[in-house]
Parts: sequence; structure tokens; C-alpha cells
Amino acid sequence: MPHAFFYGPPGCGKTTLARIIASVLDVPFYEFNATSLKIEQLRKIFSQYVNALQKPLIFIDEVHRLSKNQQEVLLPVMETNAVLVIGASTENPCFSLTAGIRSRSMLFELKAHTQEDLQALAKRACDKEKLYLDEEAMRYLVVSSNGDARSMLKLLEFVSVDKKEIKLEDLKALRPYSLNDGAGEASVHYDLISAMIKSIRGSDPDAAVYYLARLIEGGENPAFIARRLVILASEDIGNANPQALTLCTSAMTSVAQIGYPEARIILSQAVIYLSASPKSNSAYTAINQAQEAIREGEILEIPKCIQQQNKAYLYPHDFGGWVEQKYLSKELKFVAFKPIGYEGKMGEWLRAIRRH
Repeated sequence: MPHAFFYGPPGCGKTTLARIIASVLDVPFYEFNATSLKIEQLRKIFSQYVNALQKPLIFIDEVHRLSKNQQEVLLPVMETNAVLVIGASTENPCFSLTAGIRSRSMLFELKAHTQEDLQALAKRACDKEKLYLDEEAMRYLVVSSNGDARSMLKLLEFVSVDKKEIKLEDLKALRPYSLNDGAGEASVHYDLISAMIKSIRGSDPDAAVYYLARLIEGGENPAFIARRLVILASEDIGNANPQALTLCTSAMTSVAQIGYPEARIILSQAVIYLSASPKSNSAYTAINQAQEAIREGEILEIPKCIQQQNKAYLYPHDFGGWVEQKYLSKELKFVAFKPIGYEGKMGEWLRAIRRH
């Protein structure tokens, strides 16, 4: 078994998997959280097993929070395999672990549980605890848990404190809306979010607000709706109204802090604003075309005048804000300014300065 780091969404089984490995290997198991782990604790364990025949398994949760000092303490024992180190994180540890740690270990991504997985687990728990959920309640329990087994079992545990027959309203009393980010919703929710986005894109605020209301009444997570609006603000409105992205980003922050029921007003404001904004997808098409060109082998040499520390570079501010200069070694065209809203003004300004 190599040193390993598991990463994936909450409740996908990272800690459980580490415990299973310790059980199968039949080794001493030490469990820590990086937020409270002290270097002295690690050194004490290392000293205990210096000449031992059996090496311990050290499991560290929230491994992306390990400090550089903590990682340096782990390096020598990982190098000699004096202990087995397993870490877990909801974030990709590639960005937080040092190169030395990564080179001595394997990284494994764990996926969220499928609805079928959660349903099987829920039925097993219900059989064990002699609970009864009708079809509607079971579906909400599974779908609203967004692949998070721990969250699902906790909800089931709390709701079953004083009742054995559990109904949909019992679950919604404790979890009024889904934890879902859209990935595990039923097709009707996909259709509703698609209908809302397309109504905004089509500049129909009444239809957009209607589908927003359907999503809210269906228990959709407000944070998921807000994130989709932020994406739409760049993809479908872009520089025709740059303020749209700012407003939607503010809406996303506000929704996260406030939640339902008041969050519905913030979402409604954003939806109406986006619906009534001029539309342009030029930013979306430009980056798509540029990436496609690179994938097809359009790798250009950077002109010397704009390479780092090159004295041939002409500083535009010394020339009134713009100076003719080569930025690409071959002429490429990706950005097409549309004569819509503020984007029209941007295109006019660029054309004007280039005529001088």
C-alpha cells in the first residue's frame, strides 16, 4: 500500500476508506485533523515505532491545511516507509502539498455517491432501525443529499428521533432545500434551470421569474441558482453590460450569507436585471476559438518586444495610451465586438485609436 491522498466531495467515503484499509492491513491506526495536528504528536508516534515490526497508519483529514513545517516532518518517514500516511481533503491536494510529498505518494479522486448508492444505503439504515419512508420521502432524502452519504444518514438520524414513519414534510422541516448543486437532480430540475437560462437569454423576464419560482418551490439550492446566473452574466451578456457580472457576483455572495426565504428576492432582482440587459456572447466565443486554435497546434513564438525585460518594448502610456506594436508573431482574430450596449463603445474606441 503506497502513501495515498484521497480527495473528493463531502460524504463520499474518504475517511471510511482509510479506516477500512487500516482494518484490512491490521495495523495501528492514528486519526488526525490537519487543523489541530501538532508536530509533537507526530514525532511521538514516530519514536514509538522506530524498531517495530509493524508500521502504523497515520490518517490526516483536511490535508490541504497542512503547514509546510508539518509536511517537512512527514517527508523523512514517508521516504523510508517507516509509517503509512493517508490523507483526505475536499480540495485537490495537488495545489497544497509540496512536490516532495506528492512524489512519494499516490493521489486518488473519489466521486460523490450516485443516487442508487444512497438509496441502497438508506434502505439498509431503515431496515436496521425499523424506519418507514414512503416513496416521496425516500426520493427527497436521496436527491436532496447531493451524493453525501454522511449528510443523508445524519438527516435520517435526526428525523427518526421521535417517529418511525417518516413523511416528506418531516424531512423538509429539517432540510428545507436541497444540498444539490445540480449534478444529481431529477430531469425536471435540469429542464427548469435550462428553461430559466434560455428565458433570460431570450430577454423574457416574466418567463425567467416564473421558472425561478418553480426552482425555489421545488427546493433548489439558492447557491446553485446564483452560480448559474454568474456564469450566464459572462457567457450571454458579457461586455454588452459588464455591470451584470458584478451584480450577479454580489447576488451570489448575498445569497450564501442570507439563504431562504429572503434570498428569493435577491435572485429575482438578478434574473430580471439579466433578462433586461443587452446580450453578447463574444467573450464566450472568443475564448472557445482561441483554445481551439491552440489545440490545433497554433503555438506562436512570442514577439521579442513583449518578452520579459526587453528594451524594445514600447510603453503605451508614454505615447498617450496607445502605440502601434507587434503583440502576435502572426495575425489571429478571435474577438468580434458586437454593436450592442457597452460592447459597441469598446469596439468603437479600439477602431478609433487604430485609425490615428
